[in-house]
Amino acid sequence: MKTHVPDVGRGHRLVRGLGSRRSASSLLAWAVALVAAGITLPDIVGWALVDATWVAEDRAGCDPAGACWAFVVNRLPQFAFGFYPPEERWRAAVALAWPLVSLAIALGPGFRRRAAVVAAALAFYPPVAGLLLLGGLLGLPRVPTSQWGGMTMTVFVGTVAFVAAFPIGLGLALARRSSLPALRLLGTGFIEIWRGLPLIAVLFIAVVMVPLALPPGTELPRLVLALVGITLYTSSYLAEVFRGGLQSLGAGQGEAASALGFTYWSAQRYVVVPQALMAVVPGILNTVVALFKDTTYVLVVGLFDFLSIVSAAVADPRWLGLATEGYVFVGLVYWAFCFLLSRVSARIERDIGRGRERGRSA
Repeated sequence: MKTHVPDVGRGHRLVRGLGSRRSASSLLAWAVALVAAGITLPDIVGWALVDATWVAEDRAGCDPAGACWAFVVNRLPQFAFGFYPPEERWRAAVALAWPLVSLAIALGPGFRRRAAVVAAALAFYPPVAGLLLLGGLLGLPRVPTSQWGGMTMTVFVGTVAFVAAFPIGLGLALARRSSLPALRLLGTGFIEIWRGLPLIAVLFIAVVMVPLALPPGTELPRLVLALVGITLYTSSYLAEVFRGGLQSLGAGQGEAASALGFTYWSAQRYVVVPQALMAVVPGILNTVVALFKDTTYVLVVGLFDFLSIVSAAVADPRWLGLATEGYVFVGLVYWAFCFLLSRVSARIERDIGRGRERGRSA
């Protein structure tokens, strides 16, 4: 009886052939990319930097051959702070810089309890920044929310919505996995209803329909109503991210904690939830990036976020025809913020990986 002997040499030849094809494809892709860059980059650099105008009083003072960045330079305070009173803009500057400094600390050199410092800074941001921007206390002049805007509005809405949605989403994830049928049904229903609605519809419901249900004479600022809607909408997405982390652990962690004498809530606090959160850090940061970009939808309910402020400035007769510069600037700012968040996520993942390696070696 003959025994079939696999042709090992043929297998190696197939692997080498596939590798050579991939190398050829990679080289071709790089060649195409380099040719495209060689064709387009000189014109882009010439328009954006070489022939650009940085100082001018209006559109007429700009070189038509290049970008008119003077438009952005002149309007930068408005892009950053909206219609906030100039003499009080230091308050808006603090509210704008606070989350950015927190992210910079998360990316900076490591130190003891850095995660706790960043978490505390974000947790205290909504009440402190809200009080600082609104005023009316501690000798600060009151500034109505209708005068807030620009990048300050975008960062404030995004940060407050995330900080408020985080505990709500975690509670919803635990409710959806609860052994109590009523609690599980309520958590599942809430998540599915809010995830099934587009954010624009949520904002219209919050700003247009909710005031109709309030007692006569009760009036809430549009910003507050929009924040409530965005928070509940975001919490439904975070709940599913957290549920994925909880499911990845299985029932063993909770059962082991119970065997050691932990109550349900102490097991969730000290054993289950910390591990689940570490497992879904990329998903959490991805939700934050999506939330930051979704804040542009507040313009449909009359709030002037960063994008809407730039859109309004483009329509100024003194700067007509500079939409390209305005929207390129918006794109660069959004990209920089999202890139910063992605670096924070990568840093957290590396720290978690090092901690696990130390735990295995110990």
